[in-house]
Amino acid sequence: MNNPRIYEINTRVWIKQFGADSKLCDIPDDFIKRLSDWGMDALWLMGIWNNNPETIEEYCFEPSLVAAYNNSMPDWNKKDVIGSPYSIDNYEVNTNLGTKKDLLNFKQKLNDAGIKLVLDFIPNHFSSYSNLLKTNPGIFLPADHTLFRGDGYTFFQSPYDQEKYFAHGRDPLFPPWKDTAQINFFSEEARMFFTEILKDLITLCDGVRCDMAMLPLTNVFYNTWVGVLKKYGIEKPDTEFWTEIISSVKKHKKDFFFIAEAYWDLEWNLQQLGFDYTYDKRLTDRLGSADLRVIKDHLTASMNFQKKSVRFIENHDEERAAGHFGKDKSLSAATLISTIPGMILYHDGQFEGRKIKLPVQLGRLPDEKFDKRVFNYYEKLLEITRQELFRKGEWKMMECFPVSPNDYTNENLFACEWSYKQTVKVVAVNYSGSTARCRLKINISSDKTDVTMFDELNNVNYKREISEITGIGLFVELKAFSSHIFSVKK
Repeated sequence: MNNPRIYEINTRVWIKQFGADSKLCDIPDDFIKRLSDWGMDALWLMGIWNNNPETIEEYCFEPSLVAAYNNSMPDWNKKDVIGSPYSIDNYEVNTNLGTKKDLLNFKQKLNDAGIKLVLDFIPNHFSSYSNLLKTNPGIFLPADHTLFRGDGYTFFQSPYDQEKYFAHGRDPLFPPWKDTAQINFFSEEARMFFTEILKDLITLCDGVRCDMAMLPLTNVFYNTWVGVLKKYGIEKPDTEFWTEIISSVKKHKKDFFFIAEAYWDLEWNLQQLGFDYTYDKRLTDRLGSADLRVIKDHLTASMNFQKKSVRFIENHDEERAAGHFGKDKSLSAATLISTIPGMILYHDGQFEGRKIKLPVQLGRLPDEKFDKRVFNYYEKLLEITRQELFRKGEWKMMECFPVSPNDYTNENLFACEWSYKQTVKVVAVNYSGSTARCRLKINISSDKTDVTMFDELNNVNYKREISEITGIGLFVELKAFSSHIFSVKK
């Protein structure tokens, strides 16, 4: 896929728009057509696997979670709490969503429309009530009564066998996720188990989004759990978890793709281990800070790296863009990420201007007003960027030259150029809260003396002399957080 577009939905919540008890088989064909019209190459059904109801009462009403529920939806009630989609029992379709057959039928409809299906792969943990604690205890990180007695927050007693103890899943920078049980990535049994899981998933989907993909890295896992590993004499394996898993799966299906949720500047490492795409959270954060200089520096990375980067301004883990950035700035950021190389991720509700981030444990959306201006903007932006040029063309960042010695507003402008066959498209984005100006030099060879530049985003034609745009450069003036997407025939 060249610069693909992927659309994420919170499946358990989203599907209720078709009826309170709707399942995958009830999703109308119109939805798939809408994805196609938007130019989406893939759909990520987030949260499709079975979880354990037992975890809800025990772990989903901790003070921090209740505060998040209150903040996002003051009228929530206990029935709205459906448990985390990342505390799963197993890789079976959540019975509230349907059956394996329903999923396969839906996948076929997507594939017939040229859209791939992406599902969650959660390597770091299963639910702390997962039946796998009974059937496959060897895949989990072990503990004992001494560890449990010393740290009952990190370690827990098996709900199925009082003689067995395990570790909760965790990110080393945060407290453990108490509704989960930690996988032992140094266990050969665990690696074989996950290989078989993924071999099954290649029949159910076209790719997987791998949750917290940096946690299985050998050094990360060792540093997180060094005390337990030494206590049980568990040694580092010779090969990285991902190298072993990805290479094994791709022998069975070469075009099956892996997307890494990745942080800590480990994206390049994960790409080298076989990931097809890695999150670009660094760009998201830099767009939030509005420091255009560091944004431009970020986009000077090698094209091999950029094409494997997942660009986004929101997802289920992030704050809503319209709320966090502000409406106008969010549209400016959306224009920027939609016109650079890489995989572009859009989140359900983003196009409608939703502002409230929903905790993943809740099963109902808060009421929000539909923002028609935001929706219309995205419709236009998606219509433009679905063109072949943005998939197969050559991209380069452009220098924004000052219009006069004392005008420094050019520093607030981002510009890039796409060229493909006989067409050039120039994108200019004012990523600031005030009017900005610059000149852009565009290399066009023509026998004519002038050229018509069509601003597709704003539906305006501009006639300019070629000598100007190839010489001192095209004069661009944009109001706060506004953008141009010019189309020019070579």
